[in-house]
Amino acid sequence: MPTWNADQYLKFAAERTQPARDLLARIVVEKPGRVIDLGCGPGNSTALLAERWAAAELSGLDSSPAMIAQAKRDFPDGHWAVGDITEWAGAGGAPFDVVFSNAAMQWVGDHETVYPAIFRRVAPGGALAVQVPANLDAPAHTEMRELARTPAWASMLPHGGVREWYVHDEGFYYDLLAGQAARIDLWVTEYLHVMDGPAGIVEWYKGTGLRPFLDALPNDAERENFLADYTDRICEAYPAQPDGKVLFPFRRFFLVAYR
Repeated sequence: MPTWNADQYLKFAAERTQPARDLLARIVVEKPGRVIDLGCGPGNSTALLAERWAAAELSGLDSSPAMIAQAKRDFPDGHWAVGDITEWAGAGGAPFDVVFSNAAMQWVGDHETVYPAIFRRVAPGGALAVQVPANLDAPAHTEMRELARTPAWASMLPHGGVREWYVHDEGFYYDLLAGQAARIDLWVTEYLHVMDGPAGIVEWYKGTGLRPFLDALPNDAERENFLADYTDRICEAYPAQPDGKVLFPFRRFFLVAYR
């Protein structure tokens, strides 16, 4: 797994939190007793759950100690734990009325096994609510992969490439859960983020998609060189508007499955 930096991630807190708000707004569970946020990061999405369900017992799970430390500092009333989503899914235990995950499941492997295992931890009448990015073929991602394959960088990176995130198509998740769910809502939204310039897109991915590439490089100097080359490519892929701003499309997939 890549390393995570809470401060870097929160540079775009408003943009990263909006999909969590949109997912939360579609969950039809009125008074859940137990709610967990899987891949909670620094707690910005869990805070939204607390706003809506103040009486619920709220928990947050994330694989990054740095993210959990930030969540504990900013939201001391939550129940926070460092842990692996796959292990949590298979561990069993008391069910949750809402299992929520915002932009985390793309880093988890073996969705065919893990999603049903997570859904089994949802209480009757409860919901599994997931949002994941669905833009792996967007220029920002294809450019980082193509850059990594160039002679200048391929020798420094793992043979066969780094472990990137992945998401299946929408029908995969419907077929996976339809036999177990009372109802499934699925939708896709493309957000258009307005960035100050191409460098903003690079800063965005320094907190997420670029992490596996940067972590695999041998030192900070090479990381800076990789970022410089990547920035050149982003400037070409995302031309500026007349006022200098850059439009950054970002497609996301949402799922709410009811037990």
